[in-house]
Amino acid sequence: MTFFETLVALLAVAILLLQVTRRMRLPYPGILAAAGVAVAMLPGAPTIPIDPPTALALFIAPVLVDSAYDFPVGAARRMLLPLFFYAVVAVLVTTGVVVSISVLTVGLPIAVAVTLGAIVSPPDAAAATAVLSNLPVARRVDALLKGESLFNDATALLLFGAALTVQARGGLDAGTALQVGFAAPGGILFGIAFGFFVSRLRPITENTVGGTLLQFVYAFSTWLIAEHLHLSAVLATVASAMTLATLSSVKDSPRMRVHSFAVWTTVVFLLNVVAFLLMGLQARRILEAMSAEELQRAMGFAAIVVVGVILARMAMAFLLHAVVASRHRRGGELAPFTSGETLLVGWAGMRGLVTLATAFALPADFPERDLVVLTAFTVVLATLVIQGATLAPMIHFLKLGRQTEVRDELKAARRSLAEAAFQRLEKEGGTEAEAIRTICKDHWTASTDANETSPLDRRRHLTIAAVLAQRQRLEELRDKDQIGATQYLELQEDLDWKQLSVGSDEDRRITES
Repeated sequence: MTFFETLVALLAVAILLLQVTRRMRLPYPGILAAAGVAVAMLPGAPTIPIDPPTALALFIAPVLVDSAYDFPVGAARRMLLPLFFYAVVAVLVTTGVVVSISVLTVGLPIAVAVTLGAIVSPPDAAAATAVLSNLPVARRVDALLKGESLFNDATALLLFGAALTVQARGGLDAGTALQVGFAAPGGILFGIAFGFFVSRLRPITENTVGGTLLQFVYAFSTWLIAEHLHLSAVLATVASAMTLATLSSVKDSPRMRVHSFAVWTTVVFLLNVVAFLLMGLQARRILEAMSAEELQRAMGFAAIVVVGVILARMAMAFLLHAVVASRHRRGGELAPFTSGETLLVGWAGMRGLVTLATAFALPADFPERDLVVLTAFTVVLATLVIQGATLAPMIHFLKLGRQTEVRDELKAARRSLAEAAFQRLEKEGGTEAEAIRTICKDHWTASTDANETSPLDRRRHLTIAAVLAQRQRLEELRDKDQIGATQYLELQEDLDWKQLSVGSDEDRRITES
């Protein structure tokens, strides 16, 4: 089998598994990881080399842009202490735990052990988003988990780069230390500036295919330019995405936003599929090259590392809880999480695409590369399967579900939007303004009343019925060759938008599973 044939096979399996996970209400990343291993183990699966520098830009940059663009900056301001703790302190402590395990159990050199620690220490933004997307947790818990997984990558990759430099040069000189120290603030400043620059270009390509391509060019360019300037590519990418989101959230055209969302959702999912397949192929090559004794040593070591990173995160979660609770008793504004929420945050440390891509980026001649890569993949697989699959039962057992809170918050927001529209049109005269005011009033009523037979629901039902009749007539016109292909597609798109405009939330939403 060629790589393309193997990839098509995995995509077919992924589509099938997505339907299974949707019906069984399981998070898809863990199932996808297991599928990647299974497909990679098929007879005839190829060995695909990947350029180490390319791996980080290809797999991490789009995922960071996708997550950072949607991250609420206001939530980050209110949770600076927890975000800093998990993004910096927890990564450093977890790396220290992995270094201790590596040196004491298998005798890895310090630089190699730090490299492994940097690879497996950061939880993944895409994994957290995928697992938590359908779990009704408290808003600040959700914001913390998604936010920390954006910023901890910067700490981990700075450690990763420093460890590679030490390993290559045999030590850390003053110049390298200064470069590492400037990488973080320099990356943030560059990202903000580049975000401003790209925001000036976006109106030129608005509502065109080039506009969507520009988003990917800017994502990769931010990363690559930051790398060439020896800045933190992660912080540059996150800062530029947040800057662009802040500047463009109101100005973006709805058509461009809807199109971009669909494209980026698909691309990020595809990158996950490819990454798990490539890691499975690498794991297969490593396993085939190892003797039984070497394999036993490697798997035993990997299992200890898995336990170490999980326990380290749990310890960090409860340490932060104690710190925040102590500050709150002395008058601090930030209220501590409950014990159940703290346990949930500690358990939700799934590793994913970032760990895989960083492992790919190891040079081919790196000492103990096979052991490091195999351990990284074991950590990803174990955390996605064990922790990812048990999060929903844990939320249910600890009674952390916030379905009512989420629904009430959504209702309140919709009511506020309807009021804003009503106030804007209140002084307008004419039958047209009165008709729109009636619609806004119906939206307001629907957001406060759970009655399924509200005027808005009745209007939706009638509109959809009318659109379906129009679709039937449009198909008849095409079958009788009374309309050209271009006109058919134009009218079909008009009907699509009309139906989506009155449909339910589920009708408008595209999800991974």
